[in-house]
Amino acid sequence: MTILYIILTCISLSALFLLLTFSFLILRIFTGKSIRSSNYPPVKGTVFDSLFYFNKLYDYHTKVARDHPTFRLLSPTQSEIYTADTRNIEHVLKTNFTKYSKGQYHHDIMSDILGQGIFVVDGEKWRQQRKLASLEFSTRIIRDFSCSVFRRNAAKLVRALSEFSRENGVFDMQELFMRSALDSIFKVGFGTELNCLEGSSKEGIAFMKAFDESSALTYWRYADPFWELKRYLCIGSEATLKQNARVLDDFVYQLIRSKRKLIAGENYVNEKDDLLSRFLMESAKEPEEMTDKYLRDIALSFMNAGKDSSGITLSWFFYMLCKNPLIQEKVAEEVRDAVGLNHEADIDEFVENLSDTSLEKMHYLHAALTETLRLYPAVPVDGRTADTDDTLPDGYRVKKGDGVFYMAYAMGRMPYIWGEDAEDFRPERWLKNGIFQPESPFKFVSFHAGPRICIGKEFAYRQMKIVSMALLCYFRFKLVDETRIATYKTTFTLHMNGGLPMRAILRTT
Repeated sequence: MTILYIILTCISLSALFLLLTFSFLILRIFTGKSIRSSNYPPVKGTVFDSLFYFNKLYDYHTKVARDHPTFRLLSPTQSEIYTADTRNIEHVLKTNFTKYSKGQYHHDIMSDILGQGIFVVDGEKWRQQRKLASLEFSTRIIRDFSCSVFRRNAAKLVRALSEFSRENGVFDMQELFMRSALDSIFKVGFGTELNCLEGSSKEGIAFMKAFDESSALTYWRYADPFWELKRYLCIGSEATLKQNARVLDDFVYQLIRSKRKLIAGENYVNEKDDLLSRFLMESAKEPEEMTDKYLRDIALSFMNAGKDSSGITLSWFFYMLCKNPLIQEKVAEEVRDAVGLNHEADIDEFVENLSDTSLEKMHYLHAALTETLRLYPAVPVDGRTADTDDTLPDGYRVKKGDGVFYMAYAMGRMPYIWGEDAEDFRPERWLKNGIFQPESPFKFVSFHAGPRICIGKEFAYRQMKIVSMALLCYFRFKLVDETRIATYKTTFTLHMNGGLPMRAILRTT
């Protein structure tokens, strides 16, 4: 009886603790939030709604945004304001740029993985990294080197798919795109051959797995009110995140040390083709700044932007081409016209002809890629934190400390932004007399906008065009299950859930 009494007492105390904790959270969430005031965005739930709808979070945002372009979800410390109003987005990202920052809340969530990288920091640290990265991305050396890497890896991808095609085999296109993107980004960024596509780099594949899991677990923090306690106790998802962070650190620090040793060697040829070498050369000017930790943070931020954006977008692009076979053939025809070669050409000869001139002719491909990004942006939600009280152009007030998020995924589906056919995949909406016509970056916000607009935008388009042109020249693509409707994983980036099982049919057949 004594043991039973102790067990029942422990259960009662645990239940009481949970009840008190939940009551405290509810009190914190609803206190001081001006819930009934029409001066503030309408409240459409709390962070617990984000937890409840987590697996379909961006579709939940889309549903609410159709009736309320700006709305709030309440958290214990602040309001989280979500907007699809293009005026608000321009206000936050450009007009009142200095009044908004990434904020301590986002820094605390993301810094374990991205450290003091460009996507986490504000102020002088951000300006310094932005200036350095902008200078490097604008050099002809990096442009030429990156294009040669993209062409070489596109040829590798064609050869890999040829093997599957000959055997009528099924492959996961998303997995192949992510491996190929990782190979490209490591070669351009760090001058290192990973060979993930061939599967010969166990370290590279382990790194990719740890990176993707870390991204998902970090994003989970936005919906998990207990993540800080779990991190302190090193339990659950936070223990797994810590293990993955160790894999990332070991891999990147070894890479940096090897590159430093190579550059310091007597026989080093100062070509400075890759970004890490160029950053390390800069470290001679400011050695106290370019520490291994600083370079690690830059490297992982570059990885986060480069690998996921191109690999994810190409996955959704080929998914949409399979759903729209006439569009797939129209892009393939444009490829043949622009390059002047077809599937009978040797693959190495073909990719060598993917020059700037041929890429610039690909208006329909550019439109189709952009249409994919409109509906499936690599970063579906992003935001800033208000550093002071403010009023948005739609009239709603923002309190200091509130998060203001712009919903790229939801915006692509809004009839009041893109018309009644907003949810249709229609590349023609971007063309006028066959020539690509860009939209305002505050309407098409897939590459962000304002002073923090993505500096790798043209870099990403070149990579995606080269890969797409090579693949569509040699293959037709079909989904294994043509009735399947693809869904996403809820992370920082819009990974396709369950991969992308496909077949490739050689055009020679």
